[in-house]
Parts: sequence; structure tokens; C-alpha cells
Amino acid sequence: MTLDLLLLQLFTGVALGAIYILLAVGLSLIFGLLTVVNFAHGAFYMVGAYVGVAVLLSGGNFWLGILAAPLVVGALGCVTERWLIRPLYGRGIDYPILLTFGLSYVLLDLIRMLFGVEGIPLEVPGSLEGAADLGFGYFPLYRLFVIAICAVLLWLLWLLLERSTLGLVIRAGARDPEMVRVLGVDVDRIRLLVFGLGTGVAALAGILAAPMRSVTPEMGIPVLVEAFVVTVVGGMGSLSGAVVAGLLVGVIASIVSLFYPEMSEMSMFFIMALVLLIRPQGIFGRAGFLE
Repeated sequence: MTLDLLLLQLFTGVALGAIYILLAVGLSLIFGLLTVVNFAHGAFYMVGAYVGVAVLLSGGNFWLGILAAPLVVGALGCVTERWLIRPLYGRGIDYPILLTFGLSYVLLDLIRMLFGVEGIPLEVPGSLEGAADLGFGYFPLYRLFVIAICAVLLWLLWLLLERSTLGLVIRAGARDPEMVRVLGVDVDRIRLLVFGLGTGVAALAGILAAPMRSVTPEMGIPVLVEAFVVTVVGGMGSLSGAVVAGLLVGVIASIVSLFYPEMSEMSMFFIMALVLLIRPQGIFGRAGFLE
């Protein structure tokens, strides 16, 4: 075991954590404003990967797929919020859970009918093949690209939520939607936008993860579990918690896989159990958020 190998594994964990962050940020955005536990989040992630596949099969390229995936799935998310979830507001948190759980299987079967049940490889674009010399070893260019995309997206989300009027309205709506509605703000439109944004980010995570993982109809099932683990560790509805927890889970899972590969997947559940024992609302979560 050398320091160089440990540092390379650390970077691998950061790249894995970037995917976790994108998943958890989308989940936290939706829960933070709408108080909707979106069990279809993994399905939207999977559909994002298949949008990229469809773009390639129709003669496009990977870069066009990266643009198309969040736009198409974000639009699908808007339709879902407007016609399926909106009628359930005020009926209790379990109604959207059951609806999105069923929706995930609908999307799964639709993808199976359209693309089949076999996995489809999605190749890394030629410009991102190879590895970069980091001084302590060579690291895949594509994984560095994933880290960079995640960092840029987080910066853009921070600007939107913290430095714009729309972000002020979103944060106010998450705290007191009735008061915001009284002030003349169309809360339904804000909810539509946030749900579309959250699902679009999940789709982006799906197409970014596709070259690292095979594209299959079932790819969203384990990812949904991972997304919820990261979200719970960071704190439900907390974007900063999603970032910290995503990096924490990704890095620890990567380091554990270096010493005990069979325990790498289990490590995130140990992290979640430890955090919940010490701080039940998560690292940055608020106690009584659902009350």
C-alpha cells in the first residue's frame, strides 16, 4: 500500500461522490420545497441514461445526449408534478410515496418495451479517453470531467438559490408556502419548476454515470437506495448536507473497497446508522422538518 495508490483511490471516491451528490441534490430539492419523497427518482436517473442512448442511436453524440437528458427528463418531471403529484398535496406524505413508487415501475416497463432488457454500453467520448497525470498517478479523464461537471452545477445551483430573486422565492416557499401565496407568488409554478429541476439533475447523473456503469432498465433501483442513504445522512431537504454526505459516502466506500472490496457497498449503511444514532435528523437536517 502506497500513498500514491491511496490518493488515486481518494479521487475515485470523489468521482463516485459526484454522482451521489447529483442524485441527492435533486432528491433534496424536491423534498425541501414540495415535501415529496420521490421514489421515482432512480427511474428518472435511468431514463436520463436511456435518453443519451436514444440520442446516440439516432445519429447524435454524447455531448448532445448530455444536453438532451436533463431537458427531456426535466419536462417529464414537470408533467409528473402537474398532473400526478399536485392533486395529492395536503393528503399526507404517504400518497406521493405510493404514486411515485408505482410510477417508477411504469417507467421501468416502458424502457424495457422500447429498448429491451439487455444492457447497452455507452462509450466515453473520444476527447475524454485516456488519463491525466496528477503527479501521484494517472487518473481517467472522464472521471475528472464528472467531478468538474458536478462542481459547475453546484455553483450554478448556489447562484440560483442564494443570489437570485427566484431562489429567494424558492427558499421562502419551502419555509411558508401559504405566506408566499398570500404575497401574490404562484407557488404552483415554483413547485413545477423545482420538481422539473430535481428530475433533470437526476437525469444528468444518469447519463454521466452511464459510461462507468452499464445502461440497463434496472440501473435506477440500487441507485435509489444510494440516493436516499446520502440524503438521509446529509439531512432531508438540505442541499449542503447532500454535498457533504455525497462526498463522505463516495470517499469512504472507495477507500473501503481498497482494503475490503466485499464491504464497500455495506459501508454506506454503516455510515447512515452511525449518523442517525448521533444526529437523527442528519448532518445538516432540521429536527421536526415534517411537522
